[in-house]
Amino acid sequence: MAEVSMKDPDALVNTQWLAEHLDDPRLRIFDCSTILELDVAGERPYRVVSCRPEHEAGHIPGAGFFDLQADFSDDSSPFAMTLADRQTVAAAFGAQGIDDTSRVVLYSRRSMSWSTRFWWMLRWLGFDNAAVLDGGFEKWTAEGRPLSQAPCAYPTGQLSIDLRPEIFVAKDDVLRAIDDPGTCLVNALGRDVFSGENPRYGRPGRIPGSVSLPQVELVAPDGTFLSPSNIANALSEAMADKAQRHITYCGGGIFATVDAFWLCQLGHENVAVYENSMSEWGPNERLPIETDTGPSA
Repeated sequence: MAEVSMKDPDALVNTQWLAEHLDDPRLRIFDCSTILELDVAGERPYRVVSCRPEHEAGHIPGAGFFDLQADFSDDSSPFAMTLADRQTVAAAFGAQGIDDTSRVVLYSRRSMSWSTRFWWMLRWLGFDNAAVLDGGFEKWTAEGRPLSQAPCAYPTGQLSIDLRPEIFVAKDDVLRAIDDPGTCLVNALGRDVFSGENPRYGRPGRIPGSVSLPQVELVAPDGTFLSPSNIANALSEAMADKAQRHITYCGGGIFATVDAFWLCQLGHENVAVYENSMSEWGPNERLPIETDTGPSA
């Protein structure tokens, strides 16, 4: 297998690097964790639960906490975790201490997808000096590194906006992309959801023409990402490496950012995330859907 490098090696840092830079005055570290709980009785496929109590019980020293639903999402949306408007999101980042000169490190618990979601949101605003902590909180604690209960002390910042509106797309953009031979729709959910075996989002199945690249399969047993070469191979096996444009999706625009992160790091220039994803697409009878056995009603 040919060796493959990341387009931006600074977009992924390891625990040793972070431990050595904890005292950098420009560094801003954030716990991005969220929990999704099955909401059997509700209208949404899951409830969004803040991880603030976990964060306050012990976090990487100096780290602040990003509350995705409370501070960065549109509460008027019928879907969980829908991205708020640019001014709201930029102000929320600034209130937590990020400005144009910051070096940001994002980590999360149980899944690095929460970190890549915030990495993608910062990129949407035009901020590129952010990195994901490889292996997240679990890797840090497994190595016996220090934790803190002290509150975050970052001063308020102001983050400029140089918007990249094209990197989040809506259902109409996805609908048009189905018949576009230059666009590859990439499903980051598990293979059972992709195939239609698991009707997690209302109607079973996937957006027609999609390829399967489960974000969990890009992660090694120790919780760190596979090597860029192995991820490039996974893209090739999924037939997702030759398209001119990619739109990634999942259940609510979170897992999809893992695939989007790696598509960008492997040199693909035109990559977008479908905001709301199958939470919106699945229940909508007017939108086409397919399973491994063919189109679904």
